[in-house]
Amino acid sequence: MASLLESGNHMDNQIIPSLDQKKFRDKWFHQRDDLTGEHRWGDAGQIICALLFFGVWITDSFFLMYTTQLNEVVSPLVRKPIGFLLLCVASYFAWSGLMIVFGEVREKPSVIRKGVFGLVRHPIYLSEVFLYLGLFMLNMSLTAGVVWIGASVFLYYLSRYEERLLLDRFGKDYESYMRDVGMWIPRIRRK
Repeated sequence: MASLLESGNHMDNQIIPSLDQKKFRDKWFHQRDDLTGEHRWGDAGQIICALLFFGVWITDSFFLMYTTQLNEVVSPLVRKPIGFLLLCVASYFAWSGLMIVFGEVREKPSVIRKGVFGLVRHPIYLSEVFLYLGLFMLNMSLTAGVVWIGASVFLYYLSRYEERLLLDRFGKDYESYMRDVGMWIPRIRRK
């Protein structure tokens, strides 16, 4: 408690952050000038997709088992390694993408081409697609597969929406990036 009191001003048993702490929080948790933006329903839609997928996948895979017939057709020796590989790739793309976008503040906004953004233009959305697909491969619920397709369509829509924002902001630089790097599928570069 003492360290909390030392880091801010104390008034009526509440911690009031110092001006520097407030600037830091405002810079990190509010609109940043170096980020272009996203669809207003993007975050809520992703949460709904995640809750729907996990709810359906868990309920059908482990309790009801109405649409899990593919588990008997596709060998666990095939689907489990593929599922774990997809989960690992999803984790890498999500972590790397989030660290590049939110881990640093760029003084001059520009198109991000480093790291996973040099492989695909939307690695964070692609990581969600791989997450759902990886879980689907571990325990194949056809109902969850339908939700995965719907979530993938929604994430594709978000990707296209954000690309329009990025094209408006960065113009030819983003057009060049689109030619060089695939949206969700890496392109083989010819030199």
